[in-house]
Amino acid sequence: MSKQALREKYTVLRTALNIAERQNKSEAIANQLLRLPIWSATYYSLFLSIEKKNEIDTEFILALLQGHDKEICVPKMTQTKDMEHILLTDNTLLKISPWGIPEPQNGLKVPNTEIEVVFIPLLAFDLKGNRIGYGKGVYDSFLKKCNPNTLKIGLSFFKAETRLILTEYHDIPLDYCVTPELVYSF
Repeated sequence: MSKQALREKYTVLRTALNIAERQNKSEAIANQLLRLPIWSATYYSLFLSIEKKNEIDTEFILALLQGHDKEICVPKMTQTKDMEHILLTDNTLLKISPWGIPEPQNGLKVPNTEIEVVFIPLLAFDLKGNRIGYGKGVYDSFLKKCNPNTLKIGLSFFKAETRLILTEYHDIPLDYCVTPELVYSF
């Protein structure tokens, strides 16, 4: 199946989830994170959900990270379509971008090399940790600028595709993918 066909398939599956299913699955994903060896890190990159795309509600993960006194960095798109990260504090002003993404409008920038754990939105993934997002390459570009030891954790409502996803030279695989039922390690 092509990347585009997989994008379409998982967009339809995600759209079919009702609010209660989305919330229950999002909470289950957050609870699964407690099984991962990530809790000694300090800086975590966490995307804020695009509600109109029925993405995983990351509020549960946000609460978990705050409860563990972690430094949470929220991505923001720059004019050049790069991603920078802003430290989330009580004073951070969020605004919905033209793409429907809640983004910080102020705050302290955190260098990519300081981020130790990245939670990655995706549409599909396979048993080797290859992933499919929206096709813009924003996360691949960002991950190339991170420390090589940065942990890359995908978050998915659905289990892994059993057929391998075709990759390109610039695609960066996951270290883990967390679903409501399973934690995949690659």
